[in-house]
Amino acid sequence: MRPETPKPLTREEHMEMGRELKQARTKLTELAALVAEVYGPHNHATFMFQKIVEDLDTLSGDMQAQAAEDLRGQPVEGFYT
Repeated sequence: MRPETPKPLTREEHMEMGRELKQARTKLTELAALVAEVYGPHNHATFMFQKIVEDLDTLSGDMQAQAAEDLRGQPVEGFYT
């Protein structure tokens, strides 16, 4: 038996996920700045927060590309980036 083909996210789901990821990035950026202020720019925790923000940016770019694929022919600019 073949596994069921997954359904792509809807336009509304992509828009909601984009909002959530943007909010998460804002909050993580604030936390990264706080940790850097308290512990300094060369602290491992500071480095990890910065890495998480960079990885979230990568994820957002990947999801932007996925939205374009899922919603071909529809405008998707700015959903995630």
